[in-house]
Amino acid sequence: MKIVCVGQNYRSHLAEMRGRTVEEPTLFGKFDATVIGDGDTILLPPESSHVDAEAELAVVIGKPARRVSRERALDHVAGYVCANDVSARDIQYAGDGQWFRGKNFATFCPVGPEEPVPVSELGDGSGLRVMQILNGETMQDGSTSDLIFDVPYLVAYASILFTLERGDLILTGTPSGVGWARDPKVALRDGDVVEVRVEGIGSLTNPVASEG
Repeated sequence: MKIVCVGQNYRSHLAEMRGRTVEEPTLFGKFDATVIGDGDTILLPPESSHVDAEAELAVVIGKPARRVSRERALDHVAGYVCANDVSARDIQYAGDGQWFRGKNFATFCPVGPEEPVPVSELGDGSGLRVMQILNGETMQDGSTSDLIFDVPYLVAYASILFTLERGDLILTGTPSGVGWARDPKVALRDGDVVEVRVEGIGSLTNPVASEG
């Protein structure tokens, strides 16, 4: 199972993170060992002082895709789920800028529900409301209409670089409102409850606890 993530793919999030506009998607990966389900606990590693939640629409690949066109990309998609791209920001943005390290602690990829909502119901995933709610307070509230690179483009683009297999995930990016970009910053803490909601799919809720 591959977990392909897209960085700074919402215009609003790109702006809040002071990123630069790119001509191609910024991709990184998570190990499948990061995946947990609805209701499972996100563990805060002692090595990080700032762990952030990121609400995302995730694409579930339904059949192998290799060098598929944008027009045929959705033929290879089983459907959509909610995802939370949990990130240790202080490690992600350490001097050498290796995002991979800050994204791959255990439990850092909550995903749900177990059964994806099919393409027949949500089409190309455009125009869907995406929210993060932390302890009852709305942190992120955006729409996939703000995506820089949409779902068909992402599937086609990734399939050029490597073969997408059944069960692989593409996390399409997160809207603005993340804790790291706020003043003051808001990090996940022991005892928090974080919820991701995606219109047409439902919600993904996870408690947060310190590891160890």
